[in-house]
Amino acid sequence: MVVGDSEDARRRAVGTASLSEVSLLSDLTPAEASEALDERATLSAIWIELDEAPGAAVRRLLDKAGREAARKSCGVVLSLRLEHLDETLQHVGDSDVELLVNASEMERLAALSLAVQPSREMRAHDVASDASAARLRQLSEEVSRIATALSRLSSTSDGPPLSPATMAPPRADLPTVSAEALRAMIRARRLRSSYLPADLFADPAWDMLLDLLQAEIVQHRVPVSSLCIAAAVPATTALRWIKAMTDRGLLLRRDDPHDGRRVFIEMAQPTSAALRRYFQEAGMVAV
Repeated sequence: MVVGDSEDARRRAVGTASLSEVSLLSDLTPAEASEALDERATLSAIWIELDEAPGAAVRRLLDKAGREAARKSCGVVLSLRLEHLDETLQHVGDSDVELLVNASEMERLAALSLAVQPSREMRAHDVASDASAARLRQLSEEVSRIATALSRLSSTSDGPPLSPATMAPPRADLPTVSAEALRAMIRARRLRSSYLPADLFADPAWDMLLDLLQAEIVQHRVPVSSLCIAAAVPATTALRWIKAMTDRGLLLRRDDPHDGRRVFIEMAQPTSAALRRYFQEAGMVAV
């Protein structure tokens, strides 16, 4: 099922489905899709394409699609723009909906191929002459790279996993870190891409931790969309890292008490303490 909040959105989603050669059941408006889900049609995947911030009809659909994803009854992909990410996250939360932000065609094809249930039989064809298959092959390599990196990040440690319930209270003996030095470090890391290919230095977890530590020191709050920018990787990739680190307990999600449309990310106390001690031992020359 393809859903779009505009004619252009539905056209893009249908185009992605056509390239991936999945069988398209229907392309609907959010209101029509909500009604169709109430009828419990059998689906392998739902693709929701948004051009605007979520209105009432989209919010209802996201609630229903999130439940479908949680039940594993079908895969759900939500494609949206970065400027609407913070508001949309309020209605998606920690569900199993796959988020794509300003995604490239290759990212879109990969997300759809992963969302579709593997029950259908794969047809034999000549991949050398199939353009979409070539794209999917390239994407498969990228997905494997990301999965390997996330696996390393979330590997089991010697002690219990960090979580809000196991966090130590703040301690007065933590080392002081200079916000100015952190800003200089972040700037130096960004400058590398001016002289060498940026993809040589993709290190989103470290870049996000530096940004969050700097924000903590100057007492600024960081919305998800800003943290995605700080990661210096595509926003969809950054979201996967944020989820991995949040699941691990390294980061925490906080709803904005003054604006229900935003979600903030901050470091857990043990993460902050570990970073501060690292810089005390390694020195601020570490880039």
